[in-house]
Amino acid sequence: MNRLINTTKLFTALLLGVMTSSCTKTFDEKIVLANDMSSNSVVQVFLSTVGASRNYMHVDGKVVTGALLNTTFSATTGYTASLFPAIGVGHFVPSGLRSFLLRDTLSTTTQAQLNFAQNLEAGAYYTTFAYDTITAVKQKTVRNAITVPADNTCRIRFANFAYNGNAITPAVDIISLGKNEIVATNVRYTDVTDYIVHPSLLSGEGFQVRESGTSNILATTAATSLVPKRSYTIVYRGSHRATSGTSTRAVSVFINY
Repeated sequence: MNRLINTTKLFTALLLGVMTSSCTKTFDEKIVLANDMSSNSVVQVFLSTVGASRNYMHVDGKVVTGALLNTTFSATTGYTASLFPAIGVGHFVPSGLRSFLLRDTLSTTTQAQLNFAQNLEAGAYYTTFAYDTITAVKQKTVRNAITVPADNTCRIRFANFAYNGNAITPAVDIISLGKNEIVATNVRYTDVTDYIVHPSLLSGEGFQVRESGTSNILATTAATSLVPKRSYTIVYRGSHRATSGTSTRAVSVFINY
C-alpha cells in the first residue's frame, strides 16, 4: 500500500510541470521524491531538433507521449516546445535496457527517425535531448543527479544544443541576471553540466547566453522564478546562425524535478 501511495504521489507531481519557451511553471514545495521506484525510471525528453514537428516518442514499440512534441522557430513566436509527455515533466519507464523511437507521424515528413537503446537504472531520473536537424536527428541522454536541498536554494545546470550547420557551435557562458554574474563558463556544444547550488526566488532573475569570453549576447530569457528545492536546466538551443525569420535561437528554462 505504501509503495502504491508513493508512486501515485510522484506521478501526480510529474503531471504538474509544464515547460514554455522562456518561463517555468513550478511545483508545490510539499511534493517529495518517491522513496520506492524499485522497477521504474523517470525519463524526460527535451526536443531541440531544428524544424521538428508532429513528433511522438515510443518505448519498446509503444507510443508513450500523450500529445505530439513540436518545435517552431519564427521571428514572431520564437521557440515553443512540449515535454514528454506534453502535460508533465517525465514518464515512468520500466528499468533495464529499453528501445526508444522518436519520429514524425506525418506521412510526407522528411524527418529521419531516431532509434536508440538506453539502459535505465531503477529509481533513476533521465533527460534525453533530441538535437541537430530533421535530416540528421541525434540524441544525448543524461542521468539527472537530483538532490533536494535542506535549505531554500534550488539546483540549476546548463546545456548547449544550438545547431550551427557545418561550423562548430561556439562555447557559451551563462549569466544569471538576478545575481548579475556568470554562473557557467565555456559550455560547449552538446555539453550538459552538473547541477550547482543557486538562490531561489531572486528578484529580476533570468538567464543570458553569451559567446564564451565575450560580451556578444546570443539569447536571453524573460523573467524566471526558480522555486526552492527544485532542479532546473537552462539550455541554449535553436539555430546558432539565426540567419532568417524561420531560424532563430533561444535560451529556455525547464524543470527536472
